Amino acid sequence: MRYLLIFFAIVLLSLFPKPLIAEEMITVKLVNHIDKTSELKFQFKGEYHTLDPMLSLQEGVNYSLTVTKNDLFILEGAGKKLKIKESLVLIPKAYGYDHGITVNDRPYLGAMEFMIEDKKFIRPVNQLPLEDYLKGVVPNEVFPSWGLETLKAQTLAARTYAATHTSEIIDDTIRYQVYGGYTWYENTTKAVEETRGEVITYKNKPINAFYSASNGGITENNAHVWGENSLPYFPVKKDPYDPIHPWEFNLNEVQIPLNTINWDNPHWWKETVEKNQDITSSMKGWLQRNGYPGDIKILSIPNFELSNKRHESERRIKGSITIEFLHRLQEGTILFEQLVLDDVAIDHIRPLVGGTIFKSYLIDSLEKNEGTYTMKGRGFGHGVGMSQWGAHIMGQKGSSYKEIIQFYYPGTSITDMNSD
Repeated sequence: MRYLLIFFAIVLLSLFPKPLIAEEMITVKLVNHIDKTSELKFQFKGEYHTLDPMLSLQEGVNYSLTVTKNDLFILEGAGKKLKIKESLVLIPKAYGYDHGITVNDRPYLGAMEFMIEDKKFIRPVNQLPLEDYLKGVVPNEVFPSWGLETLKAQTLAARTYAATHTSEIIDDTIRYQVYGGYTWYENTTKAVEETRGEVITYKNKPINAFYSASNGGITENNAHVWGENSLPYFPVKKDPYDPIHPWEFNLNEVQIPLNTINWDNPHWWKETVEKNQDITSSMKGWLQRNGYPGDIKILSIPNFELSNKRHESERRIKGSITIEFLHRLQEGTILFEQLVLDDVAIDHIRPLVGGTIFKSYLIDSLEKNEGTYTMKGRGFGHGVGMSQWGAHIMGQKGSSYKEIIQFYYPGTSITDMNSD
C-alpha cells in the first residue's frame, strides 16, 4: 500500500497540470465487487508503469494474478508465469480517460496496487483524484435518474464525507461509500462537475456528512447512534419529505425441530436447513466471527424482545435475544450452544438479523404470535443527516441543492475547498 501512495503522488506532481496537483486523492480498497479470492484477472489500456524493472506489461493483454503459499504470481495469456515481489503496482504514464485498468471486467481510472491480504487473497487498491472518485460514487448511492438538484446535494454530502477521509484507506462498500469505478452516468457526472470542490462546513471545517436512505420521517442525532458529542447540525426533528418506507419481517421461533432430525442419516447435517435462511445466515456469520468458528445450525430463538426505552427520535435503545444452535467443530464434534444477549444495546442485535432486513432502529412493534416473531418499523439506515429519499422529494418539489443541504444539515455553510 505504501508504494501506491508514495509513487502515484510523485507521478502526479511530475505529469499533471497545476490545477490537478492541488486536488485531493482518494485511496479505495476494492471489496464490494471482489470477494475474498486467490485469483483475479486484469488488463489495461494506455501506458502503465510498474515498480519492478524486470516486469514489462503490455496494453490490451489479459493477465491473471494468483496467490500460492503467500506469494503473488502473474500469468500472461500465453502461459508465462512470474513471481511478484510483495505487491504489483500499476501507475499510468498520464492520468486521463484514455488510461484505465479493468479488474474482473470492471473499469477503473488512476493507479492500482494488487496486494496479498490475509496471506491467501488478492486485494486491489485503487487511487485516483477525489472528483473522479465521486463520479463513481454518486450513481451508486442514489438513482442517477433523480433530479439534478438532488444529485448535487448527494454529491456535496459524498464529497464532504470523502474529504474527511483522505488520510485513510477506505473501501467501496456501505461501510464508507459505495464506489463503482469508472462506470459513470451523464446526470451524476454533471452534478459532480457543477459543484466541483464544494463541501459542507461548520465553523469553517468540513463536517462528517452522514446520510442514509430513509429516516422514517424523523431525523436522528449523531450522539444516539455513535455515542459521541452531540452536534448541532444533526438535530432530531420531523422530516415532512421522507416517504417513511415502512418495513417488517417475520422470524420463526423454531428453526429446526430437534425431533425431526434423523441422526442415523450420514447426510443429516447437509440436508437439515433452517426455516428463515435469509436471517439465519446472518446469525451464523455473526457467531462465526464472534467465537464460534466452524459449521452452525440455528435451532431456535426462544427469546426476542425490545425494551420500551426510546430516544427522543423514537428509536429503540435496548433489546434481548437468545439463540440456540448446534456448533460443529473442525474435528467433527457437535456441541449444543446458546447465545444470550440480555438487555443490550440494540445495535448488538441488528447485525444478527442483518441490516437489509432489520432496516433501522425506528421500530414500531415486535410481537410474537403462534411461534412467529413479527417486527415492524420505518426508515432504512441510521437516520443521521440527509435522507436520500427525502432529498429526492425535496428536489421534485422545487428545492435547490443548497436548500436541501440547509434542511438536513442546519446551520452549516457550503464552502469551496479549493479556494484560498
